[in-house]
Amino acid sequence: MNRPQTHEGWQVWDIVGRLGGQLRVLPGAVIGWDMSAALALGVALGVPPLAVAELVPVIEAVMVRKLNEELAANDGPGVRP
Repeated sequence: MNRPQTHEGWQVWDIVGRLGGQLRVLPGAVIGWDMSAALALGVALGVPPLAVAELVPVIEAVMVRKLNEELAANDGPGVRP
């Protein structure tokens, strides 16, 4: 159902899988991926920059929401220093 439908979509999905180390974070929250790194990775892999620019932010928004939900669920009383 949520599978990429185009070759470029699959390429962007591959990029997203490689961005784990490129998270931008604040104490207690994830704010997104380093988009400069995402675009540079796309160029290096031969992915059209337009596809990266159009698709990565949409995936990023879902990733940020889900990771922050997980962080909030695991942040019980007394966990913060």
